Amino acid sequence: MNTKTRAITGVLACSLAASVLAGCAAGASGGGQAGPVAKIQLSIPDPLTSSVGVSAQHFADQVKKTSNGSVAVTVVPNGTSFSGDQNAAVTRLQGGSLDALILSTSVYASVVPEMNAISIPYLFKDTKQEAAFLDGKPGQALKDKLAKKDTVALSFLTRTGREITNSVRPIEKPADLKGLKIRVPGNTLWTDFFGKLGASPTTMAFSEVFTGLQTGTIDGQENPIEVPWTNKFSEVQKYVSLTNHINDAWVLALSSKKWESLSADQQKALTDASAETSTFKTGYDAEQSKKQLDELAAKGMKTNEITATGLEEFKAASKSLYPEFSQLIGKEFFDQAIAFTTSS
Repeated sequence: MNTKTRAITGVLACSLAASVLAGCAAGASGGGQAGPVAKIQLSIPDPLTSSVGVSAQHFADQVKKTSNGSVAVTVVPNGTSFSGDQNAAVTRLQGGSLDALILSTSVYASVVPEMNAISIPYLFKDTKQEAAFLDGKPGQALKDKLAKKDTVALSFLTRTGREITNSVRPIEKPADLKGLKIRVPGNTLWTDFFGKLGASPTTMAFSEVFTGLQTGTIDGQENPIEVPWTNKFSEVQKYVSLTNHINDAWVLALSSKKWESLSADQQKALTDASAETSTFKTGYDAEQSKKQLDELAAKGMKTNEITATGLEEFKAASKSLYPEFSQLIGKEFFDQAIAFTTSS
């Protein structure tokens, strides 16, 4: 090999080495997805067509973008990964046998009693105030408490107010609930409140609610409007009363085990995606709830507002239970929740 050939060969070798190094640098800086993809199964209790289903898929899509493809989230709907047992799902998340989960704050209250503060009836003026509560110091305190239970709460997702459906009569004031068997979650706050209103609160697995309404085992149920819409309760219920009695929320969480298996960049990608999803869901629900209510009405359900007097009676019933709620939640956090909402 002559001198000129050796020189050309050397230049080509240097160029190739530089290209390889540049490619490595680009991969290291996030310009391309390197290494195995982290796979996360996100379990939800409802269908993909529900508000939480749409939001969960939105989160999965956002994670793909924010992680540059290094994290893949698969949504598992209808509670299939935990056989519909939501309390068991919370336990499995803590143990790490579930990767990620979106469930109601009322279910997480079984392990963090302070979660019940979100569900104090008529605590929030509107969803905007609830979002401020969840995004602020109270929400962070709840995340910290969940962290001690091996649960990494990425974000809270708001829900629209809970309404009452039944097959007996419109609900305009608490007295209209007297004697009605209303299905409620297995949570003391709900049973205390509906008992105070004169109803017969009945706990029942959600998977059994449609049949219970159909057979008359229960007269009604209470949930955000998307629940009777998604689950076709218009087939077995006559009335929907816009009581807006409770604004609970969802928790989007990962098990500590899965979280710790991720890189810092991947963790940030999930955090960023969850924050964006929280904003998305609040807007999505506001847009969809009126459409869903109109569709329920079109299918024969009669809709009514509660009277101004009735609203004050509902609020008074809640306030009369504050001593019980304080004990259930814990006085310190209960007082913080009341102080936050009365000053904002």
